[in-house]
Amino acid sequence: MQKNIYPRFKLFSYKSLLLVTAGIGFLIILNTVGANEKKTNAANPAKAALTVSIIKPQTKDWPVQLYANGSVAAWQEALIGSEIGGLRLATVNVNVGDTVQRGQILASFASETVAAELAQQQAALEEAQAALGQAQFNAEKARTLAASGALSAQQILQYTTAETSAKAQLKSAQARVNSAQIRLRQTQVIAPDDGVISERLATVGAVTQPGQELFKLIRKNRLEWRAEVTSSELSRIKPAQEVKLTLANGAAVNGKVRMVAPTVNPQTRNAMVYVDLPLHSEARAGMFAKGSFELGRSPALTLPQQAVVLRDGFSYVFVLQPDNRVVQTKLSIGRRQADQIEVLAGLKTDQAVIASGAAFLADGDLVKVVTAPAGSAVNLRN
Repeated sequence: MQKNIYPRFKLFSYKSLLLVTAGIGFLIILNTVGANEKKTNAANPAKAALTVSIIKPQTKDWPVQLYANGSVAAWQEALIGSEIGGLRLATVNVNVGDTVQRGQILASFASETVAAELAQQQAALEEAQAALGQAQFNAEKARTLAASGALSAQQILQYTTAETSAKAQLKSAQARVNSAQIRLRQTQVIAPDDGVISERLATVGAVTQPGQELFKLIRKNRLEWRAEVTSSELSRIKPAQEVKLTLANGAAVNGKVRMVAPTVNPQTRNAMVYVDLPLHSEARAGMFAKGSFELGRSPALTLPQQAVVLRDGFSYVFVLQPDNRVVQTKLSIGRRQADQIEVLAGLKTDQAVIASGAAFLADGDLVKVVTAPAGSAVNLRN
C-alpha cells in the first residue's frame, strides 16, 4: 500500500523557508552594522598616540678616537732606604703626601756611636801625621849624610823606607776618617730628588739593616697613564698625540703621549702606551682611567641621543611616514660625542625621525607632528 508523503514534504518546505528568511535577516543586520561603523569611523578619525617633534640627521666633522683602558702610575718612583745598619732611628721628619726638596732630611739615626768612631779615627790620623813628620826628618837627614859616609847604605835605606811607610799609614788613617765621615752622613736619610712621599715605612725607635726600605718618593710628583692597546692599533698611535682621560671619579684630564713601548706582551698581544699627565691634576697613582686617543677627524651622520631608543640590546629610531605613522628602524651606532650619536647604517640623510618621546611609541603608531624644537615637552594623548 503506497504511503502519503505530502505532509512530510510540506513540513520540510516550511523549515527551509524559515531558514532562508533568517539568513536574509542576518545579512541585512550585518550590512546595517557595517554601514554604521563606517559612519562612526568617518565621524571619529583615529587619534594620534603622541604629539611629537621631528628632526633630520646632520653631517658633522667629528674626531676619530681610539679608546683604551689603563692605570695611573708614578713616572719614576724612588726607593729610599737605609745605607747604614745597626743604628736606632731617632727621628722621622716627613709623612705620606708631603712634598720634599732634593737634599731635605727625611729621617735621622742616633749618631753618637758613629761620631765617637770618627773622633777616634781623626786622632789616629793626627798620630800618623806626626809619625810621617818624624820619618821625613830622619830620611832627609840620612840623605844629607850619605855623601860623607857617616851612615851606611843600610841605615839610609831604613830611614827612607820608614818615610814611605809613614806616608802609607797617613793615607790609611785619612781613608778611615773619610769612611767614618761617610757613615756619619749616612745617619741622615736625604731626599734624592724633588717629589712627593708616596709611602713611609720608617718608624721611630726601629733598628734597621743596610738596604732596608724606609720611604717611597714619586719623583717630581710626575704621573703617567699606562694604557694597554692591541698590537693592531699600536701603529695608529704616535708620540705627542693628545689624549683625553676620564678618571674613576668622573674627572677629565688631558694628557699627551710620551712614548710607545717598543715590545708587545707575547701572552696578551697588547702593548703599553705611556701618557704624560699634567701636574696637580686629580689623578692619583693607582687609579684606573679610561682614555681616548685623538687620531684625526672624519664626517659623521649624527642624531641626538634622545632620538635613539635601546630595545632588546639594539638601537632603533622611529621614522615618520607620509601618513603620519612611524616605522621602527634598526640602526648601527658608531661614535658618541656629548649628547650626539653617530649613525653608521640604517638611516638616510633625508629621513625625518621622532626627536623626543620615542620610548613611548610602537611600530605603526599614528603621531601628531608639531613644530616645537627637539627636546621640548612631549604631550601624551589618550
